[in-house]
Amino acid sequence: MTRPRSLIIDEQREGFYHCVSRCVRRAFLHGVDSHTGNNYDYRKDWLHQRLKFLAGIFWVDVGGYAVMDNHVHVLLRNRPDLSQAASARAVARRWLLLYPKRRDAKGLPLEPSEKEIRQLTDDSERITELRQRLASISWFMKCLKEYIARKANKEDGCTGRFWEARFKCTALLDEAAVLACLVYVDLNPIRANLAETPETSYFTSAEERIREQVKCHSNDWTCAGIKGEKRSVHGHQKDSVNWLCPLRDQGNRRGFLSIDLSNYLEILDWTGRQLVADKPGVIPEHLPPILTRLSINPRHWLDSACRFGKLFSVVAGTETHMKEAAARMGQKWVRGVRSGKTSFLE
Repeated sequence: MTRPRSLIIDEQREGFYHCVSRCVRRAFLHGVDSHTGNNYDYRKDWLHQRLKFLAGIFWVDVGGYAVMDNHVHVLLRNRPDLSQAASARAVARRWLLLYPKRRDAKGLPLEPSEKEIRQLTDDSERITELRQRLASISWFMKCLKEYIARKANKEDGCTGRFWEARFKCTALLDEAAVLACLVYVDLNPIRANLAETPETSYFTSAEERIREQVKCHSNDWTCAGIKGEKRSVHGHQKDSVNWLCPLRDQGNRRGFLSIDLSNYLEILDWTGRQLVADKPGVIPEHLPPILTRLSINPRHWLDSACRFGKLFSVVAGTETHMKEAAARMGQKWVRGVRSGKTSFLE
């Protein structure tokens, strides 16, 4: 049953959301189209660059992403607190960069003029509306999907829908759900047999964070875990990872997990190895305390991280949090409550 998006996303309160959007065409969004033989891998960089741009425009944090051949995953946190604290001028400037009145010869938005900014700031009702939009998960996804659809349609010489009409959205109700979902997103290429390790899972937030950590800036690079094996650099790999929301607080930048990157990569690496081995292994002794501290049941970790998309639908979290969310939606039950009970500790 389709639920109103307002029952899942509370735009007035900060929250974390897992959003997925799929291409509707027979042809792949990216990668090699088996029907035509065309390789559209370069379009993955379109999405990556657009995500970076929108992260600098919206008061929405990007915690993780994975760009796959025919769909994209993003973990987003809306920040209405930052939006409400921003000046009218800041709101106007951001909106005019998102929907510019003028562009340069390359089609890139030009810095808005003082006159253009003043025209917006003089309209207080319009500024209030734009302030809400610039902290909106739905508007973020709209501006991501619409841009890619128009660009791909122009290149393909066709019209019509490029994406499914609605993006799938799951509200992540607590830190345990956020961690499980982030691992699920970052391991997408491994589950799809497109990569063997997180550091070779290109166009994911994990690969980008690992690359930044090991300072791989040459044209051909070698990372831990693939010693001696050269990998070609995608167009996005020289970029800074600072556009992504940090896992843990960094200065005045607020993170979203209580573990640092090294702990996260340990959990991610071990989980990914079990997927490649195709059999459950024993969690190393030092990992269960980390998972327990985050209210995650170590015995059910693999199931939570590897089947997150199947276990949960519109909300994910502990049993208590999921039942509370169901009540807010006017329901007695939501899909995944049993999984919340076994996966996450109260």
